[in-house]
Amino acid sequence: MSNDSHTVTVYSTDRTGGVSSGSYQALNLSYGVGDTIKAVTENRKRLKMHLNIHTLFSAKQVHGDTLFIAEQKVTEDIEVENYDALMTNISGIGLMIQQADCQAVTLFDPIHKAVAAIHCGWKGSVSQILGKTIQAMKTHYKSSPSDLYATISPSLGPCCAEFTNHAKELLPSFLAFQVKENYFDFWKISEMQLLDAGLQKKNVRTSGKCTSCSQEFFSYRRACRESDGKTGRCATVIILR
Repeated sequence: MSNDSHTVTVYSTDRTGGVSSGSYQALNLSYGVGDTIKAVTENRKRLKMHLNIHTLFSAKQVHGDTLFIAEQKVTEDIEVENYDALMTNISGIGLMIQQADCQAVTLFDPIHKAVAAIHCGWKGSVSQILGKTIQAMKTHYKSSPSDLYATISPSLGPCCAEFTNHAKELLPSFLAFQVKENYFDFWKISEMQLLDAGLQKKNVRTSGKCTSCSQEFFSYRRACRESDGKTGRCATVIILR
């Protein structure tokens, strides 16, 4: 996606190309899951080299709905505490969401030159983090939702998104996206929330790859089903060029 001389890069990783071992093999990008600092640092270095950027801006995600705005150029990697959405209008910074089944949703405003990256699990869907981030882009960058482009990363698909306690955990409006008993299509739920916030359907792209089904990706649900729940994190990065 591009507009004039400004281009955005959106990139989602799989498990390949890193140095981590065991449950974290190979490209684990999270410091918070039990992998060694040395391995994760090397993996992040390789990701930056692949994307041709110098800095990654990430968060210690908590399944909340708070947003961090990166307003200054940074010269080294930063990971902020207790945020689940990141936003900037500064070029060259890689906004990174870490994931192992949750969605990473990215937003790009080609008119006002701004981007956002959102960690959106089921709790994020319930708290309407997508709409809140879009509202923040309207407030801070004067973004018009109809101009925004969105991507929904590889994540838990309707084939595997089982919620046996959905009556207590999910919103009543999500029932329209129940594909069979206790299973929900969160790709469609996110699309609905993006469209409700004013995006155009033609500007929303969904990967359609289920992280639980595919061994290409880290999956917390698969790890819990098959072993002790230990697993790494893939990432999705958006960069305003």
